[in-house]
Amino acid sequence: MALSKPLATILASHVKALTFSSLHHHYPRTPSSFVTFRFFSFATPEEAAAERRRRKRRLRIEPPLSSLHRNQQQQQAPRPIQNPNAPKLPEHVSALTGKRLNLHNRILTLIRENDLEEAALFTRHSVYSNCRPTIFTVNAVLNAQLRQSKYSDLLMLHRFIIQSGIAPNIITHNLIFQTYLDCRKPDTALEHYKQFINDAPLNPSPTTYRILIKGLVDNNKLDKAIELKEEMVVKGLAADPLVYHYLMSGCVRNSDAEGVFKLFEELKEKLGGALEDGVIYGCLMKGYFMKGMEKEAMECYEEAVGENSQMKMSAVAYNSVLDALCKNGKFDEALRLFDRMIKEHNPPRGLAVNLGTFNVMTDGYVAQERFKDAIEVFRKMGDYRCRPDTLSFNNLIDQLCKNGMLAEAEELYGEMDGKGVKPDEYTYVLLMDACFEVDRIDDGAAYFRKMVDSSLSPNLKVYNRLVDKLVKVGKIDEAKSFYDLMVKKLKMDDEAYKFMVRTLSDSGRLDEVLKMVDVMVDDEEIDFNEELLEFVKDELRKEGREEELTKLLEEKARQKAEAKAKEAEAVEAAKRTTRAAVSSIIPSKLFGKKDDETESAPAAENAVQVPLIEKESQNGKEENVEEATVLGSALPDLQAAEEETDKAESSR
Repeated sequence: MALSKPLATILASHVKALTFSSLHHHYPRTPSSFVTFRFFSFATPEEAAAERRRRKRRLRIEPPLSSLHRNQQQQQAPRPIQNPNAPKLPEHVSALTGKRLNLHNRILTLIRENDLEEAALFTRHSVYSNCRPTIFTVNAVLNAQLRQSKYSDLLMLHRFIIQSGIAPNIITHNLIFQTYLDCRKPDTALEHYKQFINDAPLNPSPTTYRILIKGLVDNNKLDKAIELKEEMVVKGLAADPLVYHYLMSGCVRNSDAEGVFKLFEELKEKLGGALEDGVIYGCLMKGYFMKGMEKEAMECYEEAVGENSQMKMSAVAYNSVLDALCKNGKFDEALRLFDRMIKEHNPPRGLAVNLGTFNVMTDGYVAQERFKDAIEVFRKMGDYRCRPDTLSFNNLIDQLCKNGMLAEAEELYGEMDGKGVKPDEYTYVLLMDACFEVDRIDDGAAYFRKMVDSSLSPNLKVYNRLVDKLVKVGKIDEAKSFYDLMVKKLKMDDEAYKFMVRTLSDSGRLDEVLKMVDVMVDDEEIDFNEELLEFVKDELRKEGREEELTKLLEEKARQKAEAKAKEAEAVEAAKRTTRAAVSSIIPSKLFGKKDDETESAPAAENAVQVPLIEKESQNGKEENVEEATVLGSALPDLQAAEEETDKAESSR
């Protein structure tokens, strides 16, 4: 049904209005210059693959603008050139992850098992693997070696890791300082410290100065230690009470009470007059005791550990006070303080006692001649998580031996292995000398042999004491056996050789003297000088056997001359063999043997090349063909040299 005319007119006008408003409405428009064509699908998979290939080719020809911009930025800002000689910074602890952490834990397991040789060897091998150890792993091995006084192994490992490019950190340097100070080489430690200050990209820590100052004080270098204390101020480090404690103990050792008081006042001034750490009070008490001021010393004691004291007392602070009481007639007060320390000891929160505590109490009981109590308190340290070391054992063994308690000392020595402590040279020397004092010569010699079997190195003085004691009791065979054992391990002086020669001569064993001389002459490391020769002659002259020594020396000289002649003959034979081998390849004319025939260079070249090539080809060997060709190519130069020689001879 058709619409009426008025209705049609109204609808038409309404549609026109809607169309006009939609054309003038402000919708965002896409710029006409950026027209994108997107293919929603391809007719076949082949067309899709062709389109992908086209896009890849276009990207190779025209890379993205972002990539071009990045390349331009990299070209405009080149990397700065690093100095290859600049010191390398140590690794951060964050490097200890993944495989390197597993390696670290494995080496720590070897250290806990007391297998330091395997731990060090494993660390060395890991440097050349795809899992290099961090400096923290190396420090763990170095620290374990330092605890067991393996100084040579420590220094060798440190040198190896430096050459391998592993940068040391401050802990590594501190371990090296401690090593040289323990070896009684303070000058070497100071040289390394100066090199560290000048070259290392690190700053010394307070622990660095604690180690150096304590080591210098222990090595009687108090002046150098005070200079380092002043250097701490220059470096901007705060005053350290523990450093002042070490310096004050050095003044006590030098009986300088005024120096103790001066350092105490200086520390108070730098800390603003308030002291919270009681570590210096033990040395201050010793200073008062040296001046005879017992009242002031005990006032310091009350101030440090009294009921109303506010001081922070560590195990080191307690030990200093304990030592002051034990060495100045206050042992009963020291016992009460020791009992209090035992009660306060609550590891790991509160550590009131350590190894030094038991060493101080052991010395205190020994000073009171209460040796059984000393042994008892020494054995109790394991109950408080304290482990004795070799120095602690040596100290108590020395005190027991000096007081005629050799049986107790040997019993204590037998406990060392069970507690994981290895005896050192001093341990065996103490027991050896104690056995000699009670005429147990064989037992003393057995301790010396144990020391050698343990890969320890006794010095020449200990060896001389041993053989002298053996000779005095008529055990010449044992003395000679120890001489044969140690002559290769010790650098003996003339007196040691003379002693053994005199001993054998006095017992009528001149044949063994001649055997000794025979060995000494053959050994290049032994200086068999004129003085020793005359001494041996005098001993042999007593029995009229001086001519045997002369014949022995002449025979040795003849043997050496024959050996040199044979060596020279062997060298000459080698040269002749070389000439013969070359002459079998090159004609004799090239060595200056002239023939009547004259051949041109090409003819001679062919004469060398053709026969050799034919001969080798007959045998089916192709290796010498190249060699023959090379010799033939060198022939013209040799021919020219020969012609110049002929001209020179004809001109003469």
